[in-house]
Amino acid sequence: MGRGRVQLKRIENKINRQVTFSKRRNGLFKKANEIAVLCDADVALIIFSTKGKLFEYATDNSMEKILDRYECCAIAERALSEGHPAPEENWSHDYFKLKNKVESLHRSCRHLMGEQLETLPLKELQQLEQQLDNSLKRIRSRKFEAMIQSISDLQAKKKSLMEDNSALEKQFVEMEKEKSKNTPASCQILSYSSAQPFLPNLNNSVAYSLSNVLEEPEAELRAQSYSITTPTWMMPATNA
Repeated sequence: MGRGRVQLKRIENKINRQVTFSKRRNGLFKKANEIAVLCDADVALIIFSTKGKLFEYATDNSMEKILDRYECCAIAERALSEGHPAPEENWSHDYFKLKNKVESLHRSCRHLMGEQLETLPLKELQQLEQQLDNSLKRIRSRKFEAMIQSISDLQAKKKSLMEDNSALEKQFVEMEKEKSKNTPASCQILSYSSAQPFLPNLNNSVAYSLSNVLEEPEAELRAQSYSITTPTWMMPATNA
């Protein structure tokens, strides 16, 4: 006997329900992948479990792009079927669309900062790594160009300062030459003599100091000779 038709109703057993959910979910993802590969179609699949856990599949990980296309097509079909919608409806739709884009941008920024990476599959992590590598290469290239430009600016500034210094030096030399031509000879001699310091006659001072040094020992000897007296016991005896 063949297998009977399965009755579609809620599975009461919790364990059996969880096992069936996992099997059917994997089979659904497999079928979505097959139709995307075989028919070159863009497929987006979103599943929420009973506990609120998200499971999704999108062709080439382009869930946001597929959802944007879906919203545009749904809006166009709604506009054709209902005529011209009210402005309030357009505003509300634009609000939700912009809100979704902002949330998507915030999520991408958090991923680039290395946050909330637990839910990303391996393929998205590889794409994120490649994106960061490309960004790092562009940053290093721009940094190198900025350094080269800064060095060129500094070299140009150095050259300009050297030229200004040479011009000032030439101007100073010319001013000195004009000043020397306009100054009379007598003023130059006077300025030279006034610039010479006063030096005493060292020959006279040296001779005077030497004569004092030689005269001092002789005077001391004379004073000692006058102060020495002959003792009485060395004097010859005299008859009374």
